[in-house]
Amino acid sequence: MTEYKGLSLISLVQAYLAVVLLLSLVPGGFLGDARCSRGVLDGTRLTRGDTHVHRRLKRGWIWKQLFVPEEDPTPRVIGQLKSDYDKGDFTIKYILSGEGAGEVFAIDEYTGEIRTVQKLDREEKAFYILQAEALNRLSEEPVEPQSEFIIKVQDINDNVPQFQNEPYVTSIPEMSPVGTTVAQVTATDADDPMFGNNAKLIYSILQGEPYFSVEPKTGIIVTSWPNMDREAREQYLVVVQVKDMLGLSGGFSASTTVTVTLSDVNDNGPIFQHHLYTFAVPENAEVGTTVGRILAVDGDAGINAKMTYSLEDDLEESATFIIHTDPGTQEGVLVLAKPLDYETKRRFVMAAEALNEHPDERFLPLHEFTDRTTLKVVVEDVDEPPLFLQQPYEWKIPENAALGTVVGNVSARDTDIVDSPIRYAIDKRSDSAKAFKIDPHNGTVTLVKALDRETVDWHNVTITATETCKLHLSSSSVVFIRVLDVNDNVPQLAHDYQPFICEGTQAGEVSPPSPPSLTGRQKRGGNTSFTIRF
Repeated sequence: MTEYKGLSLISLVQAYLAVVLLLSLVPGGFLGDARCSRGVLDGTRLTRGDTHVHRRLKRGWIWKQLFVPEEDPTPRVIGQLKSDYDKGDFTIKYILSGEGAGEVFAIDEYTGEIRTVQKLDREEKAFYILQAEALNRLSEEPVEPQSEFIIKVQDINDNVPQFQNEPYVTSIPEMSPVGTTVAQVTATDADDPMFGNNAKLIYSILQGEPYFSVEPKTGIIVTSWPNMDREAREQYLVVVQVKDMLGLSGGFSASTTVTVTLSDVNDNGPIFQHHLYTFAVPENAEVGTTVGRILAVDGDAGINAKMTYSLEDDLEESATFIIHTDPGTQEGVLVLAKPLDYETKRRFVMAAEALNEHPDERFLPLHEFTDRTTLKVVVEDVDEPPLFLQQPYEWKIPENAALGTVVGNVSARDTDIVDSPIRYAIDKRSDSAKAFKIDPHNGTVTLVKALDRETVDWHNVTITATETCKLHLSSSSVVFIRVLDVNDNVPQLAHDYQPFICEGTQAGEVSPPSPPSLTGRQKRGGNTSFTIRF
């Protein structure tokens, strides 16, 4: 013990601390937790005047690092707890408590070996906190203080990646540049992201190339094909696969489908399918009649396909017709704006234009958002009734005109290309007196009954003109005949007079008018004098 002579108390304490620090750094075998150590110099007695220090071995827990693989169905020893008091004579009793003790983990009370009782699932519980004790089997006194330790459940690749937020539906504008972000798919893996590559995911395209690609680490889908045209193909189904284990063999995989729709942009102008549209319309069509419809095809949709039709203003024919756009079908509707006459004009030729309402010069030059075509309208002949050259007629005839006198002449013609003969007649309802007669061939009206102005001074006669063939179409005209007065009547007193003259009346004197009846004096038989003046 001379080796300790001359050592001070301070030197001994420093040596003690150095040994504790050294032992705490030894991996495995010893607990680094001071709660599990009995002290390196336990029982060291420092007595005043002693020149010897009695050195004893460390008392403490000894076990290997404890891990248990998940999903292992076979019970197995995963580690051992051992006190340095244990001499192998089974005098030490080991006791296990805490999370899973007795249900998930069991301990051999003689050897301190810890074994699993059932298989574990790391995704359900990743670690267990337990406590261990070492007792003297005879005295039941602890030979080591209670110690807390952790058993970690070691991850295995037992989970398939799962895509989140399905289904994936997205839209991008057609003609988008290469590299345009389409969508991002996201998958998760319940395995331990800190242990190996079990939860390390990588994305790839199974379907959708060469139009789309995916960033392997982020799951961001981008376009990889230039100028994708909605009018050629509107929808794509992109299948993305995700694998764990960084895509290495033995890993799990899952897939999802991303529906990508191309939205429309105005990259098409209107195009007429025909260079010439021909329509036919009867000459008697009413103003406002739809003559025909034209259509310029625009491959775009919605507002990008809207167009306006117009007729060329510098053509004379455009005044006879107008055109407007049907909002439902996007057709140009040609409408009659003025009456037609086959005998005057039989054909109209005009230019029509279709103009896109919302041109976008990012995709096409302005002139490509319009197109032109030619319209030809043929006027069809319609058998029309005869047309009187005058409407109405007004004639005069003296009342003493002789029978057979020509009163006047009417004339009507067939305006159709085939000039049908015409027959004339007087409507009997308009000539109840039957005073007139008309020649059915030339329209000459003659007097057949004497006239009397003092009886009827006007005659209103209706004359009809009827075609002699086909549909026997007819029309009518009114003839006003005025009867002129002649001096064919003598004067007449308005009534009978009984004049009288009073006696004593002087020559040239006018007597007052007398009543038409006898005076009272005459009735009495008295004398009466008369004055008569004519």
